[in-house]
Amino acid sequence: MKWGKVFDMKKILLIVGDFSEDYEVMVPYQALQMLGIKVDVVCPDKSEGEFIKTAIHDFEGDQTYTEKPGHLFRLTASFNQINLHEYAGVYISGGRSSEYLRLNADVLHIIHYMMGFSLPVAAICHGVQILVSADVLKGKKVTAYCTVKPEIELAGGIYMDVGVQDAVVDNNLVTAATWAAHPAILSQFSRLLGIRINH
Repeated sequence: MKWGKVFDMKKILLIVGDFSEDYEVMVPYQALQMLGIKVDVVCPDKSEGEFIKTAIHDFEGDQTYTEKPGHLFRLTASFNQINLHEYAGVYISGGRSSEYLRLNADVLHIIHYMMGFSLPVAAICHGVQILVSADVLKGKKVTAYCTVKPEIELAGGIYMDVGVQDAVVDNNLVTAATWAAHPAILSQFSRLLGIRINH
């Protein structure tokens, strides 16, 4: 296996909050580190070493997903000490945290910065709600958990129903509907970061 250059070893931001979906925090955090990327996991109003609570969402035959307590996750960086010019991209977790994180002006500023410089931006599941609030989806093809479709379309985005295991790429933006799409969204996000894995 040959590894390509890892964006000069620059780091990425992983934006999380209380009751982010457990897999959508743990899996990208660990997988991106495995590729040699430094991942700063941050939450507004919290500092390095503090915890968020995660939630586990599952599909058990009900009309919507179920939610159970997840793990505590220790943040790896302080939100109020972010220097955006240090980051190669941003990854937005899903879960209920997106409902309140999308109201945070500093979170929206991060999205505007990344999109303004065409840096890689990934959002999974309900994390796309943050992109909606940032008003960056006009004319963009995106996917998300199906209940976010009306918001995407009202924001001028083009909702793509690709199922729960695939990702949608539109220039620097990559989105996926659920944690079942981790292989797809993480491989596409890595490609946008300039990482090539040859089998």
